[in-house]
Amino acid sequence: MDLGGYIEYIKIKHNGQTRKQGTPYYMHPLKVSSILKEKGFSQEYQIVGLFHDLLEDTDTTYEDILKLTNEEIANAVKLLTKEKGYKMDEYIYRISNNNLAKMVKIADRIHNLSEAHMASKSFQDKYIKETIKWYLPLAKDTIFENDLKEELEKLMNIS
Repeated sequence: MDLGGYIEYIKIKHNGQTRKQGTPYYMHPLKVSSILKEKGFSQEYQIVGLFHDLLEDTDTTYEDILKLTNEEIANAVKLLTKEKGYKMDEYIYRISNNNLAKMVKIADRIHNLSEAHMASKSFQDKYIKETIKWYLPLAKDTIFENDLKEELEKLMNIS
């Protein structure tokens, strides 16, 4: 399947879901994938970007992703999935040890930060603190470090 096929797949799977601001949900993973593409990441990273919320937010299974892609992509998507009762330090630690998952998670946070100004003040404050504590260290010395800092500063100036 080509990238276009994967995009159609996430449109179907996220059908009817919307973001806080009312946009179709699939546009978020599409933007995450686009951020990765803009930085020169391979199609494998872009596919993980497209699929990163499937296990968490749809009826898609690990096996479905494995059939469509490969074990490396399916494992990265699984690492990015927050399971019920997850502990943030363990979640970040697992992601930090898988470059596919790590780069996608940072791109995901960058996009989420860029739209966080549309959320409540309390959400923004929580998001800022979480980004400083967990995501700035995760992004340190990566191609995304400055982008993450810029989006964080924009949000801090708004809230």
